[in-house]
Amino acid sequence: MHVAFQGERGSYSHEACEGYFGAQAEVKPLRTLRDVFHAVESGHNVFGVVPLENSYEGSINETYDLLAGTTSKICGEIQVRVRHCLIGKPETKASQIATVYSHPQALAQCARYLRTHKIEAVPTYDTAGSVKLIKGMRSRKVAAIASRRAAELYSMRIIEEGIEDSGVNYTRFLILGKRTAPRSGDDKTSIIFGVEHRPGSLYRALKALSRSGINLTKIESRPVKDTPWQYNFYVDFHGHERDKACREALRDLRERSTFVKILGSYPTATS
Repeated sequence: MHVAFQGERGSYSHEACEGYFGAQAEVKPLRTLRDVFHAVESGHNVFGVVPLENSYEGSINETYDLLAGTTSKICGEIQVRVRHCLIGKPETKASQIATVYSHPQALAQCARYLRTHKIEAVPTYDTAGSVKLIKGMRSRKVAAIASRRAAELYSMRIIEEGIEDSGVNYTRFLILGKRTAPRSGDDKTSIIFGVEHRPGSLYRALKALSRSGINLTKIESRPVKDTPWQYNFYVDFHGHERDKACREALRDLRERSTFVKILGSYPTATS
C-alpha cells in the first residue's frame, strides 16, 4: 500500500497518514495537492491524504476545487490535533529570530504570536519542509513553524511549543481512494451539487435533504471556474449513500439541481 500526501516527512499530513493507515504504510511525499490527486487517480493501490479544513482557519479551498474534478472517492477521514512549535537551529536563541517560515495556514494559526514578537512571516509550501529549508540556511535569525516530530526528524531545536492562537486547533484530513467505503453504522457522505441561478433554488435543493431527515454537518460554496458569479455547493451529511433515507434524499436532490456528484461515503472520524 502506498499513501501519497503533500509536503515532507514530519508534516501534519504525514502524521495523518500514519494515524489512519499505521506506520507500516509506505508513504509518498509529493510537492502539491494536485500531485496527490493525480497519484491516486493514476496509481494502483495508492491512497491519498489531503487536508480539507482547519477548526481555526477554515477551509482549504484548493482541496475543494480539486474534489470537483477528481475521479477518486473519499473513503475515510481523520482529525489531527495541531500543536505548532517554533523551531530553530540548535544554537539559535529566541531573541535572535527575525523571520519565520511555514505553510500559510500554519502562519495564520500563529498570527498572534508572530505579531506579539514582531517576527516576519514568510509562506512556504509545507511546515516540515520549512524546517528542512532553514536547516540549510546560514543565518541564526530564521526559524520555522512545524510539529515536534519535524524538529526531531531534522535534528533541530524546539524553541517554544504550543504557539498556535487556539488551544483547540484541529485539521480534518480526507482519505482518497478508488472506491467509497462500505457502511460502518456511523457514516458521513460528501457531495457536490449545483442549482439554477434563480430565487429559491438553493432552498429547494436543501429541502430535499431536510424532508428525508438528513443531518447536514457542513455546507461550503466555491466559484464555478470560468463562469463568474456561479457557485457549486459542497455538502457533508450523516449517513451512507446506500442507506434508504440517503438514497431518497439524493434522488430528490437530483430533481432540484443542475447536477449532483457523490464524492464518497465513509466512516465518521472520532476526535
